[in-house]
Amino acid sequence: MHRRREYSRSVPETESGLGPMDSVFTKCEKCGQPVYEKDLRARFNVCPHCEFHYPLSAPERVRLLLDAGSFEERDRGLVAADLLGFEGYAEKVEAARKKTGLDDAVLSGAGEIGGRRVAFAAMDFRFIGGSMGSVVGERVARAIEMAYADGLPLVIVSASGGARMFEGVYSLMQMAKTSVALSRYMEGSWPYVSVLTDPTFGGVTASFATAADVVIAEPGARIGFAGARVIEGTTKERLPEGFQTAEFQREHGMADRIVHRLALKGDLERLLGFVA
Repeated sequence: MHRRREYSRSVPETESGLGPMDSVFTKCEKCGQPVYEKDLRARFNVCPHCEFHYPLSAPERVRLLLDAGSFEERDRGLVAADLLGFEGYAEKVEAARKKTGLDDAVLSGAGEIGGRRVAFAAMDFRFIGGSMGSVVGERVARAIEMAYADGLPLVIVSASGGARMFEGVYSLMQMAKTSVALSRYMEGSWPYVSVLTDPTFGGVTASFATAADVVIAEPGARIGFAGARVIEGTTKERLPEGFQTAEFQREHGMADRIVHRLALKGDLERLLGFVA
């Protein structure tokens, strides 16, 4: 993950995920230009010089994409159980909850985009790498089932390193759970739009993140199943330049569109207007 170097007193990250609120400026790790923190926050963590897209938290995704005041969170309070007794897992979950203010690595519910009601879910990489455990899978599946029951378009924003190893097979089961829910939903006439952000990997990519009517990716987002180093180490072959970037995936048919973060809501409004 890209991290910003701070040139002022270090303080804990805010709930928004946009970095320290009292820092003066930071240096963009992509272009090296100094950026005022207030300008970066105002642009939803997009560098004003080179347009590099830094990670964005789930609460900020809600603020970016949904009409103001329209989001209704569902299934709040679901908390991961340490079913395998994995050493240190309960402490990791509790620390992530305190850091992010979230119950787990996804926010889900319903809201409006351009006045059109949608079922919505957004993942948060700050919560144990956005990994998909039993709670993430359950909340995503419930969002899909709500969309089916209420006849709503579905929008899911993914940001994940993949399955949550601390939950073992219970995590892998979420791929099947979300895929089954999606197969039922897709029998209807409502559209499912998936937004892939940096990074989207593993079981999330192999299940609900890419099984959509329209797949949108943010510029430069890393998208794939296994990481490049893992693939190179296994195949003993050098991968193509730009492998697993959003641009590479679009060129090879895995993504339909690449849309700048600040244009994403307008793009979703137009898209839903065509197909919803």
